Parts: sequence; structure tokens; C-alpha cells
Amino acid sequence: MADGLREVQGRIGGAIRAVGRSPGEVTLVAVSKTFPARAVCAAVACGQRHFGESYAQEAVPKIAEVEALLAAPEAAMDDNLHGPLVWHFIGPIQSNKTREISAHFDWVHGIDREKIARRLSEQRPDGMPPLNACIQVNISSEASKGGVAPDEVAALAGLVSRLPRLKLRGLMSIPKPGADPRSSFRELKKLRDELNAQGWALDTLSMGMSGDFELAIEEGATIIRVGSAIFGNRNYDK
Repeated sequence: MADGLREVQGRIGGAIRAVGRSPGEVTLVAVSKTFPARAVCAAVACGQRHFGESYAQEAVPKIAEVEALLAAPEAAMDDNLHGPLVWHFIGPIQSNKTREISAHFDWVHGIDREKIARRLSEQRPDGMPPLNACIQVNISSEASKGGVAPDEVAALAGLVSRLPRLKLRGLMSIPKPGADPRSSFRELKKLRDELNAQGWALDTLSMGMSGDFELAIEEGATIIRVGSAIFGNRNYDK
């Protein structure tokens, strides 16, 4: 795992330098879905802070287990590795899971309808900061994929921005399999820039995964979601 994480970090740095961007402009979310808590802890020991999960029923107990493992005396990590982790919910959001998601995550990347946005805001516990939110955009108009059509984003953004316990940060999209991802990335950035020209202040483009994150960085991604390139296959053993 450590070798995979270092390789990904190196590739991120190379992509950032190639286009003259600042390292602080890109956040790596290590997609830990289907991997055990000890895999997350191993990544934390290497300096990783942001983690992505797609299934609430898996993630909630895993988050608790990670917190317990890191708090144990035997963890004995360097002082600079302590501090809160940042959890991103990156999967489809089911209405019967919004309470768990709103209570245990710092970010959601897949808001695609009013009902989900309202439930997340209403169910965010008192005392927690607003939940950072991205609207999922179905750039390629795939019938089997979630997300709103590009021409519907502004209306949903208006709703999300008015909900008191959500903080609208930007847009997320997943390119169509087999298609050139660059065009999808460019379309998402163009849409974000058009919204900002209309008065929004969206600072986030969540796009790019293990197979295309360097292209995504070139096209303006601020969050990339990488799993297999870090953790390897699901038979995690070290």
C-alpha cells in the first residue's frame, strides 16, 4: 500500500508541475471502499488524510474502527500524522442512508436531486459544520448513471446553496467508460466556470480516478478519487 500511495503522489506531483499548478490545488481522496480499517490506518501512517467511501453500511462502522485503532497507544504515530481525518461519501446517495451519511461524513460528492439535498441538510447533527457538497453532473447523458443534466445544474445549485447545513463547493462527474475522459473533464470545468460567471463561487471539481487522474489534473481537477492504484486489489494483506 505504501508503495502505491507514494507512486500516486509522485504522479500527482508530476501532473501538477506539467501544467504549472500549485500542489495545494489538488486533494487526493484515497478510495478505501471494500478495504478494511487497517488499510486506512496504514495510509494514515504514510500521511494520507482524505478517504472516500461509497456504501454507508460499510463505512460507518469502519470509520469508528479507524478512530479506535488510531487512538490506541500502540498506534504511536508521529505527531504530524495526528488530527482529524476527512471522510468523503462518493457513491450514490440513497434516501434511507442520508441520516448516516450526514452524521459521519465531511463531504458528499453525489447530490443529484432535491429530496436528497433536503434530507442531508435536515439530518445534519447540531454542532457539526455544514456538510461540504458537490452536485453530480451526468455530462455524457448516460441512462444508467446518476447525476443531473448540465442544463439542470443551476437550479439544483440554487436549492443546495440555500440549505442551512450544506455548503455547496462544486461539481462532480464520472466519464463514460471507453470514451475519451478529457472531453468530459473539459465540459465539467466549463460548466463550473459558467456558473461562477453568473455569481457562484464554486471552488471544487471532483473528477479523475485511478486510470485518468493525471488528465483530470491537467483539465483543472481539485479533488481526485483514487482507489486501486493505492490499495491494490481487494485481497488487502499488508
